[in-house]
Amino acid sequence: MKTLPMGEHALLVELGSAQNVEALHAELLRRRDAGTLPAVRDIVPAARTVLLDGLDRPRELAGQLAHWDIPALSAADGPETDVPVRFDGPDLAEVAGLWGVSPDDVPRIVTGTAFRVAFCGFAPGFGYLTGLPARFHLPRRATPRTAVPAGSLALAGEFAGVYPRSSPGGWQLIGSTDTVLWDSSREPAALLSPGTRVRFTLLGAAR
Repeated sequence: MKTLPMGEHALLVELGSAQNVEALHAELLRRRDAGTLPAVRDIVPAARTVLLDGLDRPRELAGQLAHWDIPALSAADGPETDVPVRFDGPDLAEVAGLWGVSPDDVPRIVTGTAFRVAFCGFAPGFGYLTGLPARFHLPRRATPRTAVPAGSLALAGEFAGVYPRSSPGGWQLIGSTDTVLWDSSREPAALLSPGTRVRFTLLGAAR
């Protein structure tokens, strides 16, 4: 763990993996809820960092963090939501080939995986989901698409994600969902937030 001051009232914590980020983020939330964390306005996880903004004494907290015992997340930590999916993506057969399985095995693997939102970004409502075993990590497409349909379930690197709206994208598309990931009239607007456990369920038959 490495801590870096960011201006007068923020602290950036650098970590070695997405799993370490998730564990620290969960511990920060636990301590904030328990009233044992110094007042902080924002706690923002990313791929390998956590930003704490709105601190009165960031250097003091940096010193404390070095002595924290941060437990690994358990499978039951965090709220859980189901996202029903059709496995009808245009890259399904290619993903199956990269994994060395049949296209019919892809839905079984994905629905059998316990995902967790590590952090959010790219577009409002887009959550980067961890949980895929290393042997199922995938490269991005060599040529990104200029338009990926809203609701597309996609994979890239160690992450899975669902596009909340149509946008360019270079991830491997394996399915689609009717679930609304972002709705500005909803509270909260984002269905997925860091720490949420996500289960993809089978909505239709795989091609």
